[in-house]
Amino acid sequence: MDDREELNEIIAGCQRRDDAAFSRLVNAYSKRCYGYFYRLSGNAETSDDLLSKLFMRLVEKIGSFKGGSFEKWLFTIASNIFYDHLRHQYRQKRLIEARVKQIMEETPPRPTDSEMGDKLQQQLSKLDDDTAGLIMLRFYGELSFKELSELRGEPIGTTLSKVHRGLKKLRELMGGTNA
Repeated sequence: MDDREELNEIIAGCQRRDDAAFSRLVNAYSKRCYGYFYRLSGNAETSDDLLSKLFMRLVEKIGSFKGGSFEKWLFTIASNIFYDHLRHQYRQKRLIEARVKQIMEETPPRPTDSEMGDKLQQQLSKLDDDTAGLIMLRFYGELSFKELSELRGEPIGTTLSKVHRGLKKLRELMGGTNA
């Protein structure tokens, strides 16, 4: 059985409300979805909360999945949950800004992998929410450019251009703060 057939079997089980199928779905996607939420929020507790909301929403909405790319469908729901979170949690942005300020005041002699991750998070927070979200969907959600353009309802060229400009800006931000 290939991966696509296995995924279809899991989804069918979820649509029948099979607890074991839901467990398999959670096991298959929790790490990627958590990584997506963590890179967007920069906060482990928030990421856990958003991940819980995502899987609760999947239990509610799995019957509406009618085929096509499950990852696109899943990350559309994840994106909506995150943007709902942003709309309702303005103070989250202030918390991220405070963390960025703290990181910027630190001057480590030599960055470690963890510090590079913090630096990436810091620089991502400087991008506008739309661009940061697009980059996260592309690289942490592992969506193709075609899936991204369909998700956003825009031509693929527009999506490619936005990702390219966002990555260029991110490279400038990362290079401009090297010790």
